[in-house]
Amino acid sequence: MSRWEANRILQSQSVASGLTPSAIFLVVTLGTGDQAATVAREVLANMAGLVRSTGFRSATGQLSCVVGIGSDAWDRLFGAPRPKELHPFQEIHGVHSAVSTPGDMLFHIRANGMDLCFELAMNIMNQFGGQATVVDEVHGFSYFDRRDLLGFVDGTENPTGQEAEDATLIGAEDPAFAGGSYVIVQKYLHDLTGWNALPVETQEKIIGRRKLSDIELSDAEKPSYAHNALTSITEDGQDVQILRDNMPFGDLRSGEFGTYFIGYAKTPRHVERMLQNMFIGDPPGNHDRILDFSKAVTGTLFFVPAASLLDLLGSGGAIAEPQPAGLHSSSRTDGSLGIGSLKTGKAP
Repeated sequence: MSRWEANRILQSQSVASGLTPSAIFLVVTLGTGDQAATVAREVLANMAGLVRSTGFRSATGQLSCVVGIGSDAWDRLFGAPRPKELHPFQEIHGVHSAVSTPGDMLFHIRANGMDLCFELAMNIMNQFGGQATVVDEVHGFSYFDRRDLLGFVDGTENPTGQEAEDATLIGAEDPAFAGGSYVIVQKYLHDLTGWNALPVETQEKIIGRRKLSDIELSDAEKPSYAHNALTSITEDGQDVQILRDNMPFGDLRSGEFGTYFIGYAKTPRHVERMLQNMFIGDPPGNHDRILDFSKAVTGTLFFVPAASLLDLLGSGGAIAEPQPAGLHSSSRTDGSLGIGSLKTGKAP
């Protein structure tokens, strides 16, 4: 069975469903006590139905929600086994800093209109019944032709189709959690006054692309500190891809304007390495000059279970450790997969 076939059967969450004009990024922390944990599991069990009932009201709304679970919350809600690479977001300190901030659960809500996003966000929080606190809420919007507030197109090199699934979905490397993904989120605030004071040519060198056409600068033109130079990495001789679903946001009253970074990958190492290059530099000291005008004020890492696993965990199921490969057969009749089995039982 190929990774793609396995992930289809595992019903992965809508990680690679594509950009929409509107999004809400909701990060919550859970209350203390057993009741909060019980309610959190109930919310997970109800998520698929909640999205369907909310989205049914608009035939063209394309409502979706990706749910991520933080490292501490995973231990509290489910215990062992746990995703191999799930851990708290690690702060990075260079010329500028990538901070680590609290977050037990992430709800990445997307739709063609903010009305659907907001309705689902309210429904989710109503389900918690006061057992969770919103610690970060960002309402993202599409800005002209997929540009950020710095004026450049964002996400040009995003993989699509099969390449997006290969870049974001876990396979045989962690079979009990196949079909899942990892996501890192950061809220960046821009100094638009300082940025807009720069000549366009200087801005283009910082980003590594032409501002109007979005065409990448040639190697001769592009400085080593360019954003797209530092975030282009290889592993074992292969180009490494992640899936970004960044959105701009702004608040005229507070004067806060920025980009909400959200990066999905099959291993958090890929996003972490890109961030290391940005904040520390490659070589060290050669940091991403965009950070001179964009400050990261949040940073959290989550695991995104496959939708089928999310349903199981929410309903009180437990994850079985994967059995040796020789014990599995493609002709199984018990409905489980040969890449790792699921069993029903009470969560720790």
